[in-house]
Amino acid sequence: MARVHPGQRGREPAMETVGVIGLGVMGAPMARNLVEAGFDVVGYSRSPGPVERLVAAGGRAGTSVADVTAQADALFTVLPDSPDVEDVVLGPDGVLAHAREGLLLIDSSTVRPETSRTVAEAARTLGVHPLDAPVSGGEKGAVDGTLSIMVGGRETDFAAARPLFDAVGATVVHVGGDGAGQTVKAANQMIVAGVIALVSEALVLLEASSVPAGAALDVLRGGLAGNQVMNVKGAGMLARAFEPGFRIDLHHKDLGIALAVARAAGVAVPTTGVVAQLMAAASARGLGALDHSALLLLVEQLAGRAPVQDPVK
Repeated sequence: MARVHPGQRGREPAMETVGVIGLGVMGAPMARNLVEAGFDVVGYSRSPGPVERLVAAGGRAGTSVADVTAQADALFTVLPDSPDVEDVVLGPDGVLAHAREGLLLIDSSTVRPETSRTVAEAARTLGVHPLDAPVSGGEKGAVDGTLSIMVGGRETDFAAARPLFDAVGATVVHVGGDGAGQTVKAANQMIVAGVIALVSEALVLLEASSVPAGAALDVLRGGLAGNQVMNVKGAGMLARAFEPGFRIDLHHKDLGIALAVARAAGVAVPTTGVVAQLMAAASARGLGALDHSALLLLVEQLAGRAPVQDPVK
């Protein structure tokens, strides 16, 4: 039986066929949740494994970007970076080269706001309805269908896409025009990275002071210092288990976007600059494929509390 989300209760899916291009850590569970919500989902990824798993979950396999686009009433792209979106959407054999008029194009990648604005301008000339809708909540939020979704674009297109968003997210907000969703996501990534860095420093301090860190986190969670990094990542950080839900390399990329947005806006973001350098250092030391909470390993090294570690262990 299809899962019914609060925003969908009593309604049939508004779109017959939903395409998903990019079935990675976030895109794959989002596609499965769309299937569970009753949508006909066709997915495409450069690797066959994620497509096969989507088919096993009740979705359908697309053979190419063109194939998925041609079938879709609405289309999600969930891709790593701005160049990927530009290639998949704007390229000579990309989405816009094959899109039908009226297609609802939802980019849930994390990219530069100017990339979203470029895509939106090109899409509208073809009668395609674009939204930039990056997501937050990590792999767990994607699996549970509880993502926070910050949406930029026209309000009418947001309203049309709402049943889709309700299938994959719990907090869905229209935050402004083209590129606004990506600007809010940049702010999100600034906050998350800063909190990870501070939780890492706190754990190093606690352990260096011979205070049981697990007990300390339990009490900290209940006070003003409580935060989602502790709630979601705390156990893994204590165990030094950093199976990637969101890789350091991707967060390093996102902080580059945040700094560029800040420069364009003419504002100083000194704390973000420091944390961006920490993420860059972690990536340079071979930690980039680990979860972003593995920033703790770098903080330990800087504090003289741990040797340089083999990132595969």
